[in-house]
Amino acid sequence: MEGVSDASLPPLPSSDRPEAAARLRDALLGASFTADGLLELLGAPAYAALARSETVPALRATRGDTPLETLVRLFLLQQPVPRTRVAGVLPVDVCLEAGWLTRTGEDGLAATVDVRPYGGPDGEDWFIVSDLGCAVGGAGGIGSRDEGVVLGVGGASMTLAGVTVRTPVASVLDLGTGSGIQALHAARHATRVTATDVNPRALHITALTLALSGAPAADLREGSLFTPVRDAETYDLIVSNPPFVISPGARLTYRDGGMGGDDLCRTIVQQAGERLNGGGFAQFLANWQHVEGEDWQDRLRSWVPRGCDAWIVQREVQDITQYAELWLRDAGDHRGDETAYRARYDAWLDEFEARKVKAVGFGWITLRRSDAAAPSVTVEEWPHPVEQPLGETVRAHFDRVDYLRAHDDAALLEARFALAAEVVQEQVGLPGAEDPEHVVLRQNRGMRRATRVDTIGAGFAGVCDGTMSAGRILDAIAQLLGEDPVLLRDRVPAQIRLLVEQGFLEPAG
Repeated sequence: MEGVSDASLPPLPSSDRPEAAARLRDALLGASFTADGLLELLGAPAYAALARSETVPALRATRGDTPLETLVRLFLLQQPVPRTRVAGVLPVDVCLEAGWLTRTGEDGLAATVDVRPYGGPDGEDWFIVSDLGCAVGGAGGIGSRDEGVVLGVGGASMTLAGVTVRTPVASVLDLGTGSGIQALHAARHATRVTATDVNPRALHITALTLALSGAPAADLREGSLFTPVRDAETYDLIVSNPPFVISPGARLTYRDGGMGGDDLCRTIVQQAGERLNGGGFAQFLANWQHVEGEDWQDRLRSWVPRGCDAWIVQREVQDITQYAELWLRDAGDHRGDETAYRARYDAWLDEFEARKVKAVGFGWITLRRSDAAAPSVTVEEWPHPVEQPLGETVRAHFDRVDYLRAHDDAALLEARFALAAEVVQEQVGLPGAEDPEHVVLRQNRGMRRATRVDTIGAGFAGVCDGTMSAGRILDAIAQLLGEDPVLLRDRVPAQIRLLVEQGFLEPAG
């Protein structure tokens, strides 16, 4: 594709010039225009400010004329730079011909897109391309510009990248690719990556992101949701950070789904099951409505397609006024005409009230195609800090689901378990009391869960080192405490099952 634009957005660099992207990449790396290089040049405060779309600290830190300072001003701060300075860093003629640069003023050059260094999970030096002024998100008033703009990497994008299961697979589908960050991650562990988007500009920018990052090209397809996917096509992994915002209308392509309420997220989840290969994962970020008179967990369970296990985690809940204000500010509406702002705010609340929505939840949804006779569907609220990346934690959750599904209580008592790494025990009670009021096991990795156990559960977990069966451990505890071993064997498997399910205990051998 040659450089494209619509009536109101500037042309993009050509994605049909791989040699130009390769030469630009070499020049950027040669000047240390990388995540590490930026941090060293700008310092932590200015580097963090850039992530908030605040440019003044970075402008102050790049008042010199080194190659790296020149590139920061050009691609991150969108400042015109004299051609003589740029010529010492970049192949100017190549970049002009391919559309990465444009002439400005008498002898100045300016970037046509934002190019932001991004560190891959194994230290790769990647570059995320986005429209000018759209690298971080909407806090700067993205919505005041054309609805077709393509944003760069935001917190939601990085959250999805972190929770995605990264086992090697044959095929990945990135649904609603945007700037291509999920496709870029997928290229590391997939033989074939397909990326779709309803916005052709996003597909073009994804091609640029992949080329400039030195990643293989993806199969790019235009269309909404699963429409671009052919009838017989299935995938080992599906990922999507969709336009999940629940809003009246579809004013902004990058965030508004265009369906009523949370129907877009529900549709994606429900249609994903038939597109998954056996054992394949589908992982999404989503918003969902909390509707008066409905249990929000039951609402989400109804979304899960047949043949799939699911793990749904609600990370945040906002009341409808907080939610409306968040996305009005995302669009920059609070900085415009006050009458128009109030009208849009009213429209948002009218829409929620008509649907009896009292709050909106945000979180991640993971499906795994198991075709089990009794699928496992876990819906939970976990607003506490977690340790990213969580991809391995997500994969391990479904491994434990398979294990518990295959082991009844009698089989659990015959099995051996080991306490997971970095689990600590906390005892809570009044100072000086002979016995604690309750005991808490806490993880310091992954989900960082905490769960209350009784003294027998705590003692059982503490002894588990993979050498003795659960039944023998319970018999020893019964003898030590003077308990009936038969009663313990009958009562404790439910607690063992919970500790395995939540990752405190791991099957040994």
